[in-house]
Amino acid sequence: MIEFGHGTHVGLRRTRNEDTYYADASLGLFLVADGMGGHQHGEVASALVRDAVVDLVTRGHSLIEAVHGAAERLLAHTRHSLDILPMGTTIAALRTSSDGYEVAWVGDSRIYMWKRELRQISHDHSLVQALVEAGQLDPAQASQHPQRNVLTQALGVTTTEQLHIGMARGPLEPGMGFLLCSDGLTEDVDDASIARTVARTDLAAQECVDQLLLSALDSGGDDNISVIIVRSC
Repeated sequence: MIEFGHGTHVGLRRTRNEDTYYADASLGLFLVADGMGGHQHGEVASALVRDAVVDLVTRGHSLIEAVHGAAERLLAHTRHSLDILPMGTTIAALRTSSDGYEVAWVGDSRIYMWKRELRQISHDHSLVQALVEAGQLDPAQASQHPQRNVLTQALGVTTTEQLHIGMARGPLEPGMGFLLCSDGLTEDVDDASIARTVARTDLAAQECVDQLLLSALDSGGDDNISVIIVRSC
């Protein structure tokens, strides 16, 4: 059995929401995409990738194949567009089945697992994360770095040959939970606060999502915010 909650908010500083998400327990597919490009391009990119992943998974492709296919469709769309403005999106996706889960991501939208404690299982495709991994930046300074939003990978921007899709898989156990979110949540709410909310078994998954959205808004709501919580019961 799967219980899930989902939601998105434009935030308090933006005029349009370039995030999108998808949540379908019957398909076992959950994803968040954070578009970029301005002039509605971010909205178009995230929606195109969302629809492509759903289409490909529905037709029997694996999650990693679906993300690859979505990247190709977005690049093709961009090539045929008359507008020269860039169009890209992140993605954080989860696929569940009766015996396991798989996750895939590109960019800095995140996937966390809850199993007695909150653990980030994705790693950001960002300049700051690359500096941390190279030992050139203290992890404690990463959240305040002025270039923390510069991505090293994004669908629609990175070529197919250079695209690196992060992925992980494992068994799906009762009591296990997942959080998928855009950086509008993690920029304004720290992991410890997120963990306290996700840990609340007295709240339904949807109530936890609503609480996280409110927490991000209370902390400034500087960006679009999208959150999905999935629980294995």
